[in-house]
Amino acid sequence: MAQENYIQQLVNYLKRNLAKGYTIESLKWALINQGYSRSSVNKAIQLTNEQLALKAPKLKEKPIIKYEIVTDKEEKKKIKRKTFWEKIKELFW
Repeated sequence: MAQENYIQQLVNYLKRNLAKGYTIESLKWALINQGYSRSSVNKAIQLTNEQLALKAPKLKEKPIIKYEIVTDKEEKKKIKRKTFWEKIKELFW
């Protein structure tokens, strides 16, 4: 019970500071440098990510798919291949 409360305090700390704009990596190392164990910090980070994921809005947008019919003649018109000499000419002119 005390361990869960301890982890929850770390989770609350992480949430507050993430809202301020700190990165999860910087908060992780700040806590470890202050003497918190890596396992408890990692567990708190995992719980924080899970709790924040539950609050995140679900996207309902569907991708827009566009169809275009291209005939062989139209495709040949779009792709004009340059000859070797035309390419060389462009480099120097």
